[in-house]
Amino acid sequence: MSKRVLCFGEALIDFLCTGSDEDDGLMLPCFRQYPGGAPANAAVAVAKLGGHARFAGLVGKDKFGDFLANSLARYGVDISLLGRHVSAPTSLAFVHLNDEGDRSFSFYRDGGADTLFDAAAVDNSWFDNTAVLHLCSNTLTTPQSAEATLSIADKAIAAGLYVSVDVNLRHNLWQGGSACKETVMALVSRAHVLKFAREELEYLADSTQIDFIQTLLDSGCKLLLVTDGGNPVRAFFGKQSLTLAAPKVDVVDTTAGGDGFIGGLLYRIARDGLDSLLETEATLKDALGFAIGCGALAVSRPGAFPALPGLAEAEAFHASKSGV
Repeated sequence: MSKRVLCFGEALIDFLCTGSDEDDGLMLPCFRQYPGGAPANAAVAVAKLGGHARFAGLVGKDKFGDFLANSLARYGVDISLLGRHVSAPTSLAFVHLNDEGDRSFSFYRDGGADTLFDAAAVDNSWFDNTAVLHLCSNTLTTPQSAEATLSIADKAIAAGLYVSVDVNLRHNLWQGGSACKETVMALVSRAHVLKFAREELEYLADSTQIDFIQTLLDSGCKLLLVTDGGNPVRAFFGKQSLTLAAPKVDVVDTTAGGDGFIGGLLYRIARDGLDSLLETEATLKDALGFAIGCGALAVSRPGAFPALPGLAEAEAFHASKSGV
C-alpha cells in the first residue's frame, strides 16, 4: 500500500475568464469559479490517481473557503489539516487566457488566510505514514508563511520524508514585484525533488545553469526537473540527465499543467519510492512519461481540479504514447 503525499500551501479560488458578453455597449468579462492553488491542485492530482493525499493550509471562514473544502473532499483529499481563519478571507486569483491557452494571473491575496499560517500549528503527527511533503514558493511571500514553510520542510526531513518543491514563481505576489532569490533558495536547498520552469531556472541561477543544477544535486537534491511549456522536459539526477518529449495535445488552459505533471510524479514516488524510481534509467523514464502525460491531459481541459486525470485515463494515455 502506498504512503501518503502531504501538500502544504495555498488553496484559493481561480476565476477563469470564459469570454465576454456585451451589455449597453460595454464588453463585460465572464468569469467561472474554479477551485485552485498549486499545492491544492497537486493534492487533487494525487487523489484522482488513486493515491493518498492530505492537504494542509488555511482558507477563510467564508463561502469561498466552504467551496474549497468541499471541492478537495469531493476528490478524496484528506482535509483534516485544512484550517479556517476566523477573520481573514480566502485568497482569489483571476485567470486570463490568451489564444494559445496560456494564462496570466491577477491575485487578491493581501491579508489572505493562506498567508497567515502559523508554524506553531505543525505537529509531528502530520508526517506519519507519509512518503513525501510537497511545497511551492507562494507560501514564501510573507514572513509568517515563509517561516511556517521552512519549518514544515525541516520537520518533514527530520521525520525521514522526501521534500518536493515546485518553484512556481509568481513575481506579482512578492513585494517589489520580483521574488526574493535568497528566500526561494532557502526552500530550494531543502528539496530532494525540484521542479523548475525554464524561466524560473534562468532567474535563480547565479552561475551557469549546468553549474547551478549540479551544485543542487551535489548538496542533496535527488531529482531536478526543468519544464518548458510543451517543449521537452529535462531531468537531472546524480551525474546523469534525460530529455523526454511532451506529447502534442490541443491546449485549452495551461493552469493545471505543471500541477498535473508533479502530481503524477508524486503519486509514483508515494507508490514505488523515490529510490526505486531512480534505480534505472528505464524506471525513471516510465515514471516521468506517466507524469508528463498527466500534465498533457490537464492542459487539454479548462480549470484545475476538474481537468486533472484519473488513473485509468492517465495509464491508457501513457501506454498509447510509450508504445506499451
